Amino acid sequence: MSWDVRALDLLQAGPPTPLIEFPVGAPGIRLLLKDESAHPTGSLRHRHARALFRQAVLDGVISSGTTVVEATGGNAAVAQAWFARRLALPYVAIMPGKRSAERARAVEELGGECRFVTPPLAIYDAAREVPGHFLDQFGRAVEHDLATELFAQVRPDWVVVGAGTGATSATLGRWRRDHAEEGPGVAVADPENSAYFPGWTLDVPDYATGMPSRIEGIGRPRIEPGFRPDLVDLVIPVPDAASVAAARLIREVTGLPVGGSSGTALWAALELVERMRGRGESGTVVSVLGDAQDRHLATFHDDGWAAAKGLDVHGFQERLRDRTGFSSTGG
Repeated sequence: MSWDVRALDLLQAGPPTPLIEFPVGAPGIRLLLKDESAHPTGSLRHRHARALFRQAVLDGVISSGTTVVEATGGNAAVAQAWFARRLALPYVAIMPGKRSAERARAVEELGGECRFVTPPLAIYDAAREVPGHFLDQFGRAVEHDLATELFAQVRPDWVVVGAGTGATSATLGRWRRDHAEEGPGVAVADPENSAYFPGWTLDVPDYATGMPSRIEGIGRPRIEPGFRPDLVDLVIPVPDAASVAAARLIREVTGLPVGGSSGTALWAALELVERMRGRGESGTVVSVLGDAQDRHLATFHDDGWAAAKGLDVHGFQERLRDRTGFSSTGG
């Protein structure tokens, strides 16, 4: 059996991630969380990584022994390192900023190498200089299999997701366009400082804010090539403090220590539930839960961290009580 055939076999999808019922105080409306933390590497980036590796194998740009390189950190680097190890390929993550043993640990435990670069925007040029194949998750943003899997489980009226590369919202929108005459609406939940909401609203495809997002994994200072505004029905801006409050609520309801991106998506999903209730509609909304990691306990779930960031979550916690009927949203 050739290497590429064995590799494609190792890149097959695992079992579907579960759907979790989430309480809403709206009769006739159902809210479900698509729990992407159930992947082996604990995040939605697992799908992105598998799709990038699979496409690279099909294109013949990686083979046995090829060094795989990416300019990234966090969940994307961990997921890519996991697949590189599965394929016995060397992996190098070019991360922004000064070296941090904590940030590098998860990748290095999977056999990957982390190199740190300053200034942060230099990571892309640095990655291109490493001999091997540059995955380029933002430049390629290949489609993954979330839409096919989700819509085999449930046919919702809306799906809500954050946008980093833009690949997930594009995947959902393209599936709806190609497979359903009256498919679900696709909504993007966008944090502060991100370019997606103003760019989509103003119809400016190259809109840029030049400012980083405080919500890990989503929000970009520019509109990335993988974002397809024509495949998105709605972009909902979400205050960062609301994202933090909603992430804490998810943890209280499910026990999962989710990141801020999951909170962003939940807040936007609850906005949609409110609009549906106001119009007297019934139906189902799915919010994508991006990840759950213990390291989030020291950030999004920590009052001291939130205070240091200038994020006052208490007012948003009160609003969540009203919207969900859940009795506790403590810090």
